[in-house]
Amino acid sequence: MFTIEQIDGLHARLANAETLFEYVRALSALGIDKHDSYFTGGHSAYIGKHGHKVISPPAHTALSIADKSDRENFLQHLELHEQGQTTHLEMSKNLAKSGIEKWTVDANKLTMVFDDKAGSEMLVERIE
Repeated sequence: MFTIEQIDGLHARLANAETLFEYVRALSALGIDKHDSYFTGGHSAYIGKHGHKVISPPAHTALSIADKSDRENFLQHLELHEQGQTTHLEMSKNLAKSGIEKWTVDANKLTMVFDDKAGSEMLVERIE
């Protein structure tokens, strides 16, 4: 069974755009099937085999998620972050203002899905 300490170690070494594929594969090797990262509190829920679940502590203060999603604004802020023009916290604040509630990384499907507050998929990206 995986622990938050193991996840934190992988996150410190591999959690960036250049090593995302390796990070997801390393999480999978620990037994993590998927994880949900929430903008509201900045925490993540890591879910593995047989329902094993670990929740990380909040990474930032609680953010308010806009009730109505704005896909164009969301994509613009995501692109700025991918270009290295915003910090993780700035990205989180901007995506929350765009109505994005969370993203889910599926280690088996190698996808990252961004969902709005209503639960609609706003973007599905393949992790390569």
